Amino acid sequence: MQITALSGGVGGARFVRGLVHELSRRSPGEQVEVTVVGNTGDDITLFGLRVCPDLDSVLYTLGGGVEEEQGWGREGDKHEVMGELAALGVQPQWFGLGDRDLGTHLARSLWLRRGATLSEVTARLAARWGLPEQGVRLLPVTDTPIETHVVVRNDGPGGGAPGDDGAGSGEAAPSGEAAPSGEAAAASDEASGEAAPSGEAAAASDEAGSDGAAPSGEGAASSGAGAAGPSERAIHFQEWWVRHRAAIPAQRFTVAGLSAATPAPGVLEAIRGADVVLLPPSNPVVSIGIILGVPGVRDALRGTRAPVVGVSPLVGGRPVRGHADACLAPLGVEVSAAGVAGLYADLLDGWLVDTADEGASYPARVQVRALDLLMRDVAGAARIAGAALDLADELR
Repeated sequence: MQITALSGGVGGARFVRGLVHELSRRSPGEQVEVTVVGNTGDDITLFGLRVCPDLDSVLYTLGGGVEEEQGWGREGDKHEVMGELAALGVQPQWFGLGDRDLGTHLARSLWLRRGATLSEVTARLAARWGLPEQGVRLLPVTDTPIETHVVVRNDGPGGGAPGDDGAGSGEAAPSGEAAPSGEAAAASDEASGEAAPSGEAAAASDEAGSDGAAPSGEGAASSGAGAAGPSERAIHFQEWWVRHRAAIPAQRFTVAGLSAATPAPGVLEAIRGADVVLLPPSNPVVSIGIILGVPGVRDALRGTRAPVVGVSPLVGGRPVRGHADACLAPLGVEVSAAGVAGLYADLLDGWLVDTADEGASYPARVQVRALDLLMRDVAGAARIAGAALDLADELR
């Protein structure tokens, strides 16, 4: 049996961990392969190192090395390197990296500079964390460097000069998950190329319309250097999310490199050849939306014969973690389980929602099931994953 899941950060990683536990319980003798297609739009280059938050969230969570309370970063990590960088005046300090976490980014960056693809690097890291032994294959959605930027108004809150680190910047966990306090997680995967400096737009950005993050199914529109108008500026998604905690209203999202991106080896095959495709409760705009925006991915999901079952990331009209509401607002999408279902309506067959959202109006062709969607622990995540598999069996 082949199960393919599209994953963002903490929510996606915890769901996949629950899925693995549920499969070990219900199919102990069956050969099941889980392929996780991870978002790379959050990727950023910091201190000369390529950081990939969403992929590393999956690695650390499945590998048993994640800091459970915050849901990202390495358990028991120290931050002596960041302390020394601060003493030297090296910026930015709003994106904290743990010492052992830095080992991941050092290895990734070294291998990428030696010519390995992001897929090859991710496979090496997955082997270090024991994912193959769990029947899990982790693939970046693309080996092409892409980066999500947020277009904001120059005169809005935090509208200082590009690269100005300022004081009092909050920190948050990667990919849709808010950190309680302390450092920001920084585990990301991406191939070559430096990220645009903090606070500056990439020279050529592709708007994350339709296939990237908007409801329609059209291809992303190329915006080139005009991604931000004269009264606007574009900042890296991580600066908006981590430093500003998504408090600056987003005008729109752009994804540098998206139109030129191609799916990484194995991604389309994993979707087309799957028996079940799952959309975990990840951010629908800047996680799942970016995966869908890579040319060819959304078409593969529309064409797969496997049932596509998603799990709402919103409960009672609010994100469980993170700032999905701040991401949906610029698209004019209702902040609700029904609104998110509308983003996936052209490819979705089944949709799990919380009991608080049971009576809403959902796309006509989508089969909806309601249950408690809070992943309080591994058993809770396994219960939700099991419900998704059961719904897929009904739809098959």
